[in-house]
Amino acid sequence: MTMAQATTPAKNKEIADSPLRYLMQTDDNERRKWGERAVELGFPAKDLSTKNSAVGLLKWLPLVRDEMQEQGLWKAPEPAAEPEDTKQTAKIIQLPLWPEPVRAVPNDILRSALFAAIQGKTRRFIKNEVIASVDGVTINYNGEQLDQSDLDVWEQIVHLAKNHPQQTECTFRGYAFLKSIGRKTGKSDYEWLNSVLLRLKSNAIVFGSIKKILMRGMVASVEIDEETKIYKVAIDQITGRLYSVGWSGINWEQRQLLRGKPLALWLHGYYASHAEPFPVKVETLHRLCGSKEKILYNFRHQLRKALDELKSCGAVAGWQIDPETDLVTVDRGAAITDSQRRHLAKPTRKQSRKPEF
Repeated sequence: MTMAQATTPAKNKEIADSPLRYLMQTDDNERRKWGERAVELGFPAKDLSTKNSAVGLLKWLPLVRDEMQEQGLWKAPEPAAEPEDTKQTAKIIQLPLWPEPVRAVPNDILRSALFAAIQGKTRRFIKNEVIASVDGVTINYNGEQLDQSDLDVWEQIVHLAKNHPQQTECTFRGYAFLKSIGRKTGKSDYEWLNSVLLRLKSNAIVFGSIKKILMRGMVASVEIDEETKIYKVAIDQITGRLYSVGWSGINWEQRQLLRGKPLALWLHGYYASHAEPFPVKVETLHRLCGSKEKILYNFRHQLRKALDELKSCGAVAGWQIDPETDLVTVDRGAAITDSQRRHLAKPTRKQSRKPEF
């Protein structure tokens, strides 16, 4: 296929905001044509894959992305203007300190469907949608949907970045990073890691709680040395502002025990963000976790199983679902952190957020 023979977009058809999004949303014939064009430009034919998979498409996409852009198949979105006060605040607010066995995550993230309780194969592209979250928090998201395995990677990146002098970047070997998050270190695992980093980079998020926090990606930039497998990842300078609103420590060992169980992983983070969890309805947890299950009866069954998994790993001491009100009550027991115990012991402690019903 020559450049002149490439398919042009239909009139009045919405233009994709990235070449990957265009290929993922188009038909098999179109993907095949661009794959053949990549072969003409030097990509090994034996390695070509035009299946609707980000991992396979990303191998040859860089060869043709410019031609695709010239033909109007995709157009990069204009970056949101960053307010001056945000730039100034970014230099002041630092990431908090937390111990090695813990990974710290902003509460606004843990109490929302930003990193949904889904299987990766069911993820979708989200275009400027409001993500489900607790009262008082709004999150607008644009990009490929994130799941709990993406959160594993982001947690570890921020954990490493907090030790950097500016707390804005980290450098690591792919092998060590994959091992640290409980992954294997084969070729497919490196490809998986690269696809996660692309997802974390290729999104735009607006957090609204105390003030609006604009992020052009959960990570700001990614550099990969293909020979040494050394990665350099930068995070947005204003990431510290998310933590300043409130954050919780995640027991990393427990989280690793729950790997591969999306709902249990989401619940683990959600309940870790509460010193004394209010009872919440099953339908509220269903909404907040971003579950793909459409039937509440089936989700309730999945929820019971996931709560049992939390109890087995020591994340909660007990739980119950009231058969009349459908309220879920959880006792965290010994899983409550020292700082949360001090918070509960304060005589003037006020209820900062209403229970979710």
